[in-house]
Amino acid sequence: MFHVKHAPSTAAILADAALSPAALGALERFSELLLRWNRTVNLVARRDESLLWDRHIADSLQLIPWLGPRPERAIDLGSGAGFPGLLLAIATGIPFNLIEADQRKAAFLREAARETGAPVTVHAMRIEACKVPPAALVTARALAPLPALLELVVPKLAPGGIFLALKGRKAGSELTAAGTQWHMRVETLPSRTESGGSILRISEIARVDRSSNDQRPAASRDRDRQPKGRRR
Repeated sequence: MFHVKHAPSTAAILADAALSPAALGALERFSELLLRWNRTVNLVARRDESLLWDRHIADSLQLIPWLGPRPERAIDLGSGAGFPGLLLAIATGIPFNLIEADQRKAAFLREAARETGAPVTVHAMRIEACKVPPAALVTARALAPLPALLELVVPKLAPGGIFLALKGRKAGSELTAAGTQWHMRVETLPSRTESGGSILRISEIARVDRSSNDQRPAASRDRDRQPKGRRR
């Protein structure tokens, strides 16, 4: 099926994913389509074309063991060229909402969905403007620093849901920064495709309530608690 030799980590990820022949064929068609489109639309760096399977496809598929119970639907934020949402839809059959503001990349995602039969719906708009119902699984890759990313994730994540983020070497510092704004349960897993990279599996996300940590003098706090007139 494959026409190139894959890195050992990629071969292991593909084996662990237990992909069906149909899914493998769809991934081949996806890779061929991406390379054609990449001549005119900047989907991946040109230097990465020869490493497409190792750097991008396997990077997405390594999330499969951490999905947990298969959700009825998932949301991928800032889908770009389809990593990881489109790839996960092909590999698992989970229906994905792919949100991508770049109209050219959204056009590629629609064509890739048609070519591969992936169960996805493409939303060509900003994440904040997309009003899809929350899902039990949300994914993102190389989209934004974690504090800002969680602002986008929380409205899209159903109660009890899981957020999976593919992160680089700064994952630790991003978690520290996000911890000042958010309570969350985090599992940090080493990336199998990027040295120093991480997979963050985040759940139980809630904004930090600062009302109980008011450090102002008592007189100021008591004054603010006095009844006030109705504001419009």
